[in-house]
Amino acid sequence: MKKILYFTVAAFLLVGCEDFLDTESYTKKNTENYPKTEKDAIEMVTGVYATMNNVTKNVQNSYFYVAELASDDRFGGGGENDKNMQVLDHLLYTDIDRFQTFWSDRYSGINRANMALANLDKVENEELRNQLMGEVLILRAFFYNELIEMFGNIPLITGVPSSVDEAIIYPAQSPTDDIYGFMAADLKRAIEIMPSKPWKQTVSGSEHLTKWAAEALLARIYLFYTGFYGKDALPLMNEEGSLSGSIAKAEVVAGLEDCIANSGFELLSDFRSLWPYSNSLTKKDYPFAQDAPSWVKDGENPEQVFSIKFSHMADWNIRHNGYSNQYMLHFAIRDGGADADRYKKIFPLGYGWGAGPVSPKLWAEWKAAEPTDMRREASILDVTTTDGYVYGEDKQMEESGLWQKKIVATRAAKNYNSDGSMNQLFWSFSSSSEFFGDGEGDDQQLSHEVDLNIIRFADVLLMHSELTQTADGMNRVRERAGLPAVTYSEKALRNERRWELAFEGTRWSDIRRWGIAKEALAKQLGSTIWNRGIQTTMKEQGAGYATRYEATKGFMPIPQIEIDLSDGVLKQNPGWDASALFVSWNE
Repeated sequence: MKKILYFTVAAFLLVGCEDFLDTESYTKKNTENYPKTEKDAIEMVTGVYATMNNVTKNVQNSYFYVAELASDDRFGGGGENDKNMQVLDHLLYTDIDRFQTFWSDRYSGINRANMALANLDKVENEELRNQLMGEVLILRAFFYNELIEMFGNIPLITGVPSSVDEAIIYPAQSPTDDIYGFMAADLKRAIEIMPSKPWKQTVSGSEHLTKWAAEALLARIYLFYTGFYGKDALPLMNEEGSLSGSIAKAEVVAGLEDCIANSGFELLSDFRSLWPYSNSLTKKDYPFAQDAPSWVKDGENPEQVFSIKFSHMADWNIRHNGYSNQYMLHFAIRDGGADADRYKKIFPLGYGWGAGPVSPKLWAEWKAAEPTDMRREASILDVTTTDGYVYGEDKQMEESGLWQKKIVATRAAKNYNSDGSMNQLFWSFSSSSEFFGDGEGDDQQLSHEVDLNIIRFADVLLMHSELTQTADGMNRVRERAGLPAVTYSEKALRNERRWELAFEGTRWSDIRRWGIAKEALAKQLGSTIWNRGIQTTMKEQGAGYATRYEATKGFMPIPQIEIDLSDGVLKQNPGWDASALFVSWNE
């Protein structure tokens, strides 16, 4: 029997009927005739990559979004009706099925990866075959890692079903060790088979994943597993599906050292050049960035070890369907249009949905610990001292007067007044013909085309310092920020990760694996905030931060629709009964 490419019956159970009823796979491509050529093979792997962007069609349900708003360094925010933002900060829910799209999209990626791995052996070019297989193994491990950090125990699907009967059985949740053993085996194999070429020389394209990304992701997974679960090594699954052996710290460290020495990745000379506000068009009107080297475009940045790509194509439908960086829109400052000159007060940031106001505790603790650290102002816009700034635009909630500047709508002047002042502005600098646009077409919601960093080289250096308890990597990061060298300590390392990687999706994982999440989350209480423009303080919602973390351990609810589809095979995570339902903000 031919095995249909892309969408198996198992994919139907986990992805949905719309994709399942795609007939192209049935009539044109199957395992007997595809992939025939190297182009076919790259196309197949591109299909696995594409599922990463599917998540951004429902960005509020993604792991990265959860990790940002649930952490102690950001509030939920949004407008008074944006409860789905506020509940993430307070570990509550409004819709028990909220994460169904994320669940489906990640399992869609896993199913595509399984199908690709079952067929890439047809590629005759050994170097290309190993490169492509390694990329798919990394992606599959990444998908599983986001799922397990989001939901805890999840089903483990390791290959393509051999029959319809096998496919229609809803898989049970697997033991945690099995999931981690499977991810570890995928990454170990990827490291072993992928070419050891600098990142710009990969045979499948300079923006594809590399062996170095596998080494970095393995370290990230190792740190969370050993920290959160109190283990000293990663389990390793063998080809028969049994746990056999392990990956110890020394192997993980060796991988990071290989990445540091041989990958070609390196730190940029100036921290500001990592972020879009330093682009050549915007920085002309932004004094803070005028003396910085210009933003290094995606695909040319030697610090991007692993990133999610977004389209620079002009087609509206393509960008609308997951190829515009919706994080930049969601995390932008909310605007009701009441003040026509307000853009001057928040420039270079643009407008959006107001998710994730920055906790003032982060600003204060950072300033107290490192008063001369340029990264604080390079990462956070403080509007509390801006004359005439309007709080409560469009009924903004949990507003702090602090907004992150890394992953956010970034504007630039479209034209100027006769006196040289800005007149019209692009919604996004990338709409300029100097970058990816035509200089005319510009859309508030869809013109955000900057890639999302998953792992930067700075993170590789910091993970190496943490695992070896040495300060070398940490001090390289500090030197770039203009800070003096320090000796290694747990406190110094934790602070360095918090400062350097703020708003990049790592803090939530860090406080959970370090065992400090409950205390860190509770410190948000008493912070000065504005709800609908009225000053108040952050208060307990539901049972409160500490109690909610204790009940859930930071895991989100498994979609009830999946539990129902499984006929009870799946079990809901603790802490997500009716008592966790969010009604309204407690004034």
